[in-house]
Amino acid sequence: MHSDFPEKFGIPRQSGLVKELESAIVFEPEYRNGDALRGLDQFSHIWLIWQFSESVREGWSPTVRPPRLGGNERVGVFATRSPFRPNEIGLSSVRLIRIETTQKLGPVIYVAGADLMDGTPIFDIKPYLPYVDSHPEARGGFAEDVKGYHLKVDFPPELLKRIPVRRRQALCGVLAEDPRPAYQRDPGRIYGMDFAGFRIKFRVIGERLTVLDVQMGEQ
Repeated sequence: MHSDFPEKFGIPRQSGLVKELESAIVFEPEYRNGDALRGLDQFSHIWLIWQFSESVREGWSPTVRPPRLGGNERVGVFATRSPFRPNEIGLSSVRLIRIETTQKLGPVIYVAGADLMDGTPIFDIKPYLPYVDSHPEARGGFAEDVKGYHLKVDFPPELLKRIPVRRRQALCGVLAEDPRPAYQRDPGRIYGMDFAGFRIKFRVIGERLTVLDVQMGEQ
């Protein structure tokens, strides 16, 4: 996966939360066969099965602390989507934008709404089937308590202009999702987040996030 996130900080906690985020899936040389994708463009969404490659560790814990519960309350690991699992496997539903075939990289899949870090290994791709994969009547458990939570983002126009136009809406969406760790709520703290080659500095007071500076990241 090639995305705008060189590190874990700032990545949306679920796929689909920031629909404007665009990423690209590039196959390893032995899998660059366009026939393997024949018919995939008929689907609007796909499932990605991937590895939490930055969370690989020996051993596992039966309970974890979900960020949206404040990072203090423990629940069973299989009742969460935590990256700290017996097997570090992730699952994301993303929108299929297009498939392009290039001479250098073969077929490249462009998707929207992914929650993956740049360089994440993808194990498999499967089509999303609405008639079996969508369950409008489903219950969301404790996750329902934080559904719809967003911060108000103040992004000074002179700083926003430093961000390429096509990435502005996605960045604002990421900031609105509150990228801070759940256990950090110090209003005096200044946070830094890397996004699309830029270093974004911000502060959060109450329900308002204010961007303080935008700098070109290290090359």
